Amino acid sequence: MSQRRACGMTSARPTFLDDIPDDAIALLILAHGAGAAMDSAFMTAITEALNAHAIGVLRFEFDYMSARRTGGPRRPPPKIDQLCEAYLDVVRRVGAEFGTDVTLLIGGKSLGGRVASMIADKASNVAGVVCLGYPFHPAGKPATLRTAHLAALTTPTFILQGTRDALGSQDEVASYALAASIDICWLADGDHDLKPRKRSGFSHDDHIASAAEAIARFARRLATAP
Repeated sequence: MSQRRACGMTSARPTFLDDIPDDAIALLILAHGAGAAMDSAFMTAITEALNAHAIGVLRFEFDYMSARRTGGPRRPPPKIDQLCEAYLDVVRRVGAEFGTDVTLLIGGKSLGGRVASMIADKASNVAGVVCLGYPFHPAGKPATLRTAHLAALTTPTFILQGTRDALGSQDEVASYALAASIDICWLADGDHDLKPRKRSGFSHDDHIASAAEAIARFARRLATAP
């Protein structure tokens, strides 16, 4: 496996971490959620699990999250349009470095996955989208849906969702109009971090492993598509 490295950074503000096995069959650009950085426990665990299935992962941070590393104020994410433009810039930069030889996936945890799904159809070099805990609506506001673009999405998209996710449970999502390009893998009793309760008989590690295996199958299907 290639050595993890921090790219495009000053010593105080890392912006990229890449973990790319030498035998990687696909590369996934992975953005963080609204409140936790690219090197959070969740992001690290899913990266390691994906690497075990020969999926390379390039994590990055939006500027508002990177700025927190300097000791500045904890500002909320900027408007979604700004995040979309930032993610598109990352896709362009990665495309310029790796060319067209790699099966390129984009995605993220919660907010990061939402942004990826919003830009996927605008990026011709993206083969698919991976969303880890999609925020179908804000917590406690089930009527405020974030699904309008998902009805027309054409890029193959794979959503890993806990059945009791407070931002979109299995019962709620069943009523949404989603494009045929979207597949959802439901993880039993998982919350927004895919974490189940102990009484479910599953552990968080179990669900991380299952998610990584399912993503790898999705990536292999795209990598071998004509």
